[in-house]
Amino acid sequence: MCKKVVVFILLVAIVFTLGFTTGQPVYTKQKEGNAREHLIQKEVLGLMLSFRTYIKDTLNAEVQKGIVDTLRLRRAFLKTRLLFKKFEWASEYFTADLSRRLNGPPVEEVENADLLDPSLARGVEPIGLQVIEELIYPTYDNSNRQKLIREIEHLITNTDYLISYFEDHQLEDWRILDATKLEVFRIIALGITGFDNALSRNSMIESSIALGSLQQILLQYEGRKETLALILTGAIKYLQQHAEFESFDRAQFITQFANNISTEIAQLERNLPGPKIRYNRMLRQDVNTMFDLNAFNVDAFSPGPKFHFSNEKAVLGEKLFYDVALSGTHTRSCASCHHPDLAFTDGLNLQVDIHGSGRLLKRNTPTLLNAALQSNYFYDMRSLTLEDQIHDVISNKQEMDGSVTDIVQYVSSDKIYRSLFNKAFNTADGPISAEQVSNALASYIRGLTKINSRFDDYMRGDKNALSKPEVDGFNLFMGKGKCATCHFLPLFNGVTPPKFIQSEVEVLGVPKSLKDSVLDSDLGYYDIIGVDSYKYAFKIPSVRNVKKTAPYMHNGIYQTLDEVMEFYNNGGGAGLGIKLPNQTLSDENLHLTEKEMKDIIAFMESLESQ
Repeated sequence: MCKKVVVFILLVAIVFTLGFTTGQPVYTKQKEGNAREHLIQKEVLGLMLSFRTYIKDTLNAEVQKGIVDTLRLRRAFLKTRLLFKKFEWASEYFTADLSRRLNGPPVEEVENADLLDPSLARGVEPIGLQVIEELIYPTYDNSNRQKLIREIEHLITNTDYLISYFEDHQLEDWRILDATKLEVFRIIALGITGFDNALSRNSMIESSIALGSLQQILLQYEGRKETLALILTGAIKYLQQHAEFESFDRAQFITQFANNISTEIAQLERNLPGPKIRYNRMLRQDVNTMFDLNAFNVDAFSPGPKFHFSNEKAVLGEKLFYDVALSGTHTRSCASCHHPDLAFTDGLNLQVDIHGSGRLLKRNTPTLLNAALQSNYFYDMRSLTLEDQIHDVISNKQEMDGSVTDIVQYVSSDKIYRSLFNKAFNTADGPISAEQVSNALASYIRGLTKINSRFDDYMRGDKNALSKPEVDGFNLFMGKGKCATCHFLPLFNGVTPPKFIQSEVEVLGVPKSLKDSVLDSDLGYYDIIGVDSYKYAFKIPSVRNVKKTAPYMHNGIYQTLDEVMEFYNNGGGAGLGIKLPNQTLSDENLHLTEKEMKDIIAFMESLESQ
């Protein structure tokens, strides 16, 4: 797994994490919990207590010995992780903040809200199981013993907080089922990729334990017990019998088992009587699988309900998108740099300044396809919404050098535009606002969401949609190649499943040119947030439609996917001899063969929108 710098998404005018926090309950029950709810709560608490006891009596005891036995320490650590996986579904859903303290990424983090006042930004040191893993793998150094002891103390303290929360908060059937379905999604997008056990790579056994815990919960619900039991038993057995990390057939596991499990859970959800809260989250609450048609909500990261997508707004936005009058020189439109036939990129390493000076812009032009399905915009993450991003581009002196005030005057005096604005915003004879201009353009971009590739057809049941090299490439992408620990399934961008409420950036060590091994001087997100660990960090883009979006990287340095694969295979900047202490991409050679790299490319090319 790549070490990643994680950025929390600011929730702009929407209640996006409803029910995912550790604060006051957002929904107050009007009745006492039923016997099943109480029983499940008791079971979860029992698992948490067992976890804490094992840490104190076994893991901590191994570290406290005068001479640490590395093999015994690792066995105790692996058992600790398995015990965590038994209640992961509950801790991740109901107490996400506490869960991150137990098993969060081993990297410094900052909150996305710091973009509002970067002067207040500070990194938060990582703690938890993944930090402990790095202290005992691949080798144990006794000089880290005191740090290891402190990390174990953090585990115990935060588990106490977790137990306290679950003692005081009653679980509800509909949320229990929602949480278990998300755990299935977590397993297939993160669990079987090595995302949170990059060094021990006990992924399949951990995933089997997580599914086994779900089985104990789900079989307490009537309605589809026999079918669900059969599928879960088969999935657990498959994971246990095919536990080797690199050879595991992830495509078969997802299509034969995981998708069927989540579909059965969704049916249990629908069968539940009584009220349920509807969350505004990017992955729609009522999906059967992460690969369903229209599974993702394009309005999840919009500033609020009045900014939501409509066809009328998109029609207006499309006209604005192609209008050169939006630029200060009346020579450049949005479409000048975002060509539909190139997946809304421009095919250039770097675009030129609008004023004809020949000066190059700072960064490569990104695709707009599926841009709505991410938080933060620009490679440096500086904008929180599409509306903010659009305003930034229009007013940028090098990109469009436009004036929002002038644009409002222009469209207000045009009869066709006035009619379109009235249809989109019901303006009638009232004034047109800058906010409506940016929202119309954003709505057009939200309408460019396309999750309908051959890969998606394959995951929806069409086994003939992909060739064998493409399926092999998917398995490599999700496993040996470590691609999916940054480009997360199924969107293959950097927004982390299954909740899709946080975005990640990466420090790769991209060179300035192909001629030498000099690091590109662009500091990326560091220029925005000012935290040292973010130097040379950039947003993780989607690899969907990657066949049409060359050249690659923030500076357009690589012209082909073969060059990109070679860069990653050799360990990023470190493999080029670039000294970058905060590189988050693994500096180890992946040892991918030429055929394996070709298969990964074939898979990525299967992600083209239809």
